[in-house]
Amino acid sequence: MKYLVIVNPTSGRGYAEKVIPEIETEMHKHQLDFDLVCTERPWHAAEIAEQAVKDGYDVIVTASGDGTANETINGMMHARAAGFNNTAFSILPVGTGNDMAYGLGMRGTLQESVAALSENCRRKIDIGFVKGGDYPDGRYFVNGVGIGFDAAVGFVAVKIRWVRGLLAYLIAVIQTVFIYYKSPTVEIAYNDVSFTQPSLMISIMNGQRMGGGFYMAPHGDPGDGHFDLCIASEASRTRIFGLIPYFLKGTQSSQPEITNGRTDKISVRAVKGILPAHCDGETLCESGGELSAEIIPAAIEIVTTKNPA
Repeated sequence: MKYLVIVNPTSGRGYAEKVIPEIETEMHKHQLDFDLVCTERPWHAAEIAEQAVKDGYDVIVTASGDGTANETINGMMHARAAGFNNTAFSILPVGTGNDMAYGLGMRGTLQESVAALSENCRRKIDIGFVKGGDYPDGRYFVNGVGIGFDAAVGFVAVKIRWVRGLLAYLIAVIQTVFIYYKSPTVEIAYNDVSFTQPSLMISIMNGQRMGGGFYMAPHGDPGDGHFDLCIASEASRTRIFGLIPYFLKGTQSSQPEITNGRTDKISVRAVKGILPAHCDGETLCESGGELSAEIIPAAIEIVTTKNPA
């Protein structure tokens, strides 16, 4: 089998570039036939991945965080639309949040993740497709779409360069509470039902968590053919802080502000205010008006660990 490893050298605040020698050592250790290429600009991973699928690579592996992995999936899905769908996907999680890898069951160390490639345990996963904001023609995603407060936190977190992981997002939450707390009024429609309410945030999940440790959908399964929804109604600044521990434990469904649901298609429209949004941590828009998402069942094959921690 032939592997292509796509490295974003800036992922994980530069951590990905530092571990390239370790990646190469581990790949050789497991006698994996591979090429390694580094991205050089935004959307470069998508271009590399699309061509790699057409060139017949068996597995594309990103050594990155969620953003580069998202670009890679977009490239693979574009190749799929052209009739090329024989390439699997995997991640060596060396980014900041690694939420996508977590949701796909890729939760080990770098050494364990490379070992999983050699074990070649595979499964099919669903892919999401979202339209709206800066992407009227749509963008594919794996882990989830965040609309509202969640997206605003992500925009702040990306500017925090001196710390990685969950701590960066916790710091960003604290900062965001003081700049984004007035909830837009939105019309939400799914499963032939629609309702309008002021919503702090709307999470459309294919995976389980966002922000390096906030469990928006603790029971999410990227292979079940559905999105898991976590919709939070308007909350005061003080109440937002009170909700944080529930999201960290994945028990927020017990709180009165939270509505959960499952669907394969959803639309969200701003009736009053604007919609900041992201997918897989990548900006969809900072002031959108309407977004829609749908699931594409069993669209991509992944190589993952047999027994995720």
